[in-house]
Amino acid sequence: MAKDYFHGTVQDVLLNEGFAITHDPYVMRKYDPQWELDFGAEKVIAAESGFLKIAVEVKSYFEDSFAHAFHGILGQYLNYRLALNMVEPDRKMLLAVPEDIYLSEFSRQGIRNSIHFYDVRLIVYNPIDKTVLRWGL
Repeated sequence: MAKDYFHGTVQDVLLNEGFAITHDPYVMRKYDPQWELDFGAEKVIAAESGFLKIAVEVKSYFEDSFAHAFHGILGQYLNYRLALNMVEPDRKMLLAVPEDIYLSEFSRQGIRNSIHFYDVRLIVYNPIDKTVLRWGL
């Protein structure tokens, strides 16, 4: 599986937030087909609460047509989230979005409508500072 351009950057962002990368890639072995998300990560949230477990799909959005790319990304996200819910329902699915794409494309009404309607959970990050700007947990 080819890794996305920002794959390592998003891992660094999560490491900076206190997460441990637990799977790279996160393979859904108990699902057919055995889809692969970019990676899985976990973070202790409180001694009595346990772990916050996430699976992250990373995209760079380098295609000429954002609309075309978004349609494919949304379909992939929804299929992965459904499968993840079947095999590990306590793990949250996140779509990683770089800040510049979030500000330029995800601010558009149609994209916002889709994100809201389909309950897409985003992690918006700054790829230079390697910081999280917005969590969609």
